[in-house]
Amino acid sequence: MTKAGHIFLIDDDESMRISLARMLRELGYLVEDYTSASTFLEKSVPVSPAVILLDMQMPNATGLDLQEKLLKLGRKTPIIFISGQSQPHQIVSGLKKGAVDFLFKPFNLEELLKSIADAIDFDSRQLKRVLLDVEARREYVSLTPREREVCSWLVKGLLNKDIAVKLGITDATIKVHKARVMEKMHADSLQSLVKKFLESDLSNHPLSH
Repeated sequence: MTKAGHIFLIDDDESMRISLARMLRELGYLVEDYTSASTFLEKSVPVSPAVILLDMQMPNATGLDLQEKLLKLGRKTPIIFISGQSQPHQIVSGLKKGAVDFLFKPFNLEELLKSIADAIDFDSRQLKRVLLDVEARREYVSLTPREREVCSWLVKGLLNKDIAVKLGITDATIKVHKARVMEKMHADSLQSLVKKFLESDLSNHPLSH
């Protein structure tokens, strides 16, 4: 059974890298392996859902150095650190900056596979959230300036008649605008409109200001 998931394996220990990559491929994962942080940065293309299995101690650049660079690049692929020996401050630093797990060599295979499955699941949800936000923003941009005004008051909990007073237009006109807002935003209720607005942070969209 093929697992939907991509693994970037970065480890300078050749025998470890080859055996781990072979085993993970046999389990149905798509595995790309790299000998260093720099070759990974140079050659890898971001895909999702994925996980980065990253050795902490490597010559030239440590796992933490790579994690730092990826954060600056805005690449959010979850990272699992694997390490023979690490200082406590490295572990704390890696986890604080968002690594999903930290495993010590030699690690238990079941533990590794569970960690990979959890990370790929996390990345799938992360990807889904990004796609939902993109869709919500696209819908919001399709609103006219007046519809956006009505939308922001609806989200704040105002009734049609209150919005009509605020905007100096009739109740009937507000009803028409509200119906268009709900249709364009694909919201079947006021609650779902509010949820979409808040979850996708549309109040901070440039058109909201």
